[in-house]
Amino acid sequence: MSEPTIERPLDGVRVVEVSSFVASPLCGLTLAQLGAEVIRVDPIGGASDINRWPLTDGHNGADPGNSIYWTGLNKGKRSVTADLRSADGQAFVQRLITESGPGGGILVTNAGGRDWMSHDTLAALRPDVITLELLGGSDGSPAVDYTVNAGLGFPTITGPVDHSGVVNHVLPAWDVVCGLYAALAITAAVRRRDRTGTGTRIRLPLEDTALAISSVLGYLTEPQVNAGTRPATGNDVYGTYGTDFVTADGKRFMVVALTRRHFRDLVTLTGVGDAVAALESALDADFDTEADRFTHRAVLNALFARWFATHDAPAVESGLAGISTLAQRYRSFDEMIAEGVLADNPLFTELDQPGIGHYLAAGLPATFDGELYGTGPAAALGEHTESPWSPPNPG
Repeated sequence: MSEPTIERPLDGVRVVEVSSFVASPLCGLTLAQLGAEVIRVDPIGGASDINRWPLTDGHNGADPGNSIYWTGLNKGKRSVTADLRSADGQAFVQRLITESGPGGGILVTNAGGRDWMSHDTLAALRPDVITLELLGGSDGSPAVDYTVNAGLGFPTITGPVDHSGVVNHVLPAWDVVCGLYAALAITAAVRRRDRTGTGTRIRLPLEDTALAISSVLGYLTEPQVNAGTRPATGNDVYGTYGTDFVTADGKRFMVVALTRRHFRDLVTLTGVGDAVAALESALDADFDTEADRFTHRAVLNALFARWFATHDAPAVESGLAGISTLAQRYRSFDEMIAEGVLADNPLFTELDQPGIGHYLAAGLPATFDGELYGTGPAAALGEHTESPWSPPNPG
């Protein structure tokens, strides 16, 4: 992975981030990985996410009680603290934003609604300022990933099909998508300013991010144009063939056959060709089509399950590795680490994070001309308050 000194696409861009939790810090982290110099501004003592779980438990030489979450989202940034309720602290942050050189004048925040940090106030000090305000609800009301998701419909179709309640997804997917949209929006606004010299006011509600993706993927279109919405399908993949199988030694595999070849390879591997052909004839089905594979998934699942149930995980893994069908064994996070998945991937490099310890940390997943971009450790809270921006590069 490239060292931070290597030239990157956003070198020279300077961003002030007044934020907390996931979406806004992820935006800043992504911009930092692309080469921007990012200062995270916190109130004195830290924002409300400074001690968010998971915390270190004292193993492997780490100090107990430090936020793994906070340091993960703030790698490679500079850290400044200020009394955001005082006139002096507010003026300090305004100067950070507006007096940050030709590549500066950029604010990312989820702490909007403050006149002193509004686009109009900052634009009066620097006309080409770029501000991005992350909001909760579409109307600007407070909301987080978990409340947005609850009102969107996904928990009603998540989880086992025989479960009568709702099931939340453990990944804050809308926060992640919103943070990446925010980084894209900032990059686009910088491009626009480079061409025209004009600043931009960007407003990005978390709820609108979720609604946009749900619309694009058809979740919101389907109930508008069809008689009803899609049902819960448990671990069966909607609209195609995919499900999970249990092996003789109790391991579980997710298997997906998106194409005719995928499906036919799975039929061959499991030795059920004659039975599948008989089913096609009896049901007047064509299993070369995704629709029929999905419609008749229950009987297909039962056929394939017998092969998985009579083979242990190594045999199943070996068999699946030799065919085109898409598959993966279910693993815990602990198992991934123990099996060396991170160590074998160049995306991860050793990071020495003060207060946390040594661990393998991911960089930016995209490569630029073959280069992988990582970031250094997160700074200590307020570490750069006395000298916020890095000195200019003499080169």
